[in-house]
Amino acid sequence: MAKKRKAQMLFKLISTAGTGFSYVGEKNIKYAARKMMLTKYDPIVNQYVLFTEQKLKK
Repeated sequence: MAKKRKAQMLFKLISTAGTGFSYVGEKNIKYAARKMMLTKYDPIVNQYVLFTEQKLKK
């Protein structure tokens, strides 16, 4: 029997530094109501900056 696959949603984390750098990932649709805001590394400005979530089409 095939395994059931959980419903996943793609998202894109965009840098608030205005560099256009982004990370792409996926998360469970159950938690999709909340927008993620994470501090991650932006290699263009060589600093840790705030990244905000945007939806990404499949």
